[in-house]
Amino acid sequence: MTTAVHQLDDGAWISVNDSREVNVSNLWLLAESDVCGCELVDFLAEGFVDVGVDHPNIQAKVAGQCISCGQSGVTDWLTVGRVIDPETGEFSGVELSSVHLPSKSTQRSRG
Repeated sequence: MTTAVHQLDDGAWISVNDSREVNVSNLWLLAESDVCGCELVDFLAEGFVDVGVDHPNIQAKVAGQCISCGQSGVTDWLTVGRVIDPETGEFSGVELSSVHLPSKSTQRSRG
């Protein structure tokens, strides 16, 4: 089964298989981010800039700012969740309280 991934509402939501699954305004803890020089970035997500699939992961580039230093920017690719069952399209989001590592070079297909 093909996984359909789209941005909705000017980047406020990510839709996976026609279901709103991930919204902005979440706080992400990022390691090794180019957004700012903080060792760990407390990143407030303000909008999804791009979305894609690196099966089974759903990934996004996210615009926002570090709440510690105030620097704004766009992340590299972040895994926001994964499709658990390709047949049903069941989706599971990532644990936001974990530390996340943005990726620069994983191959993706746009949804």
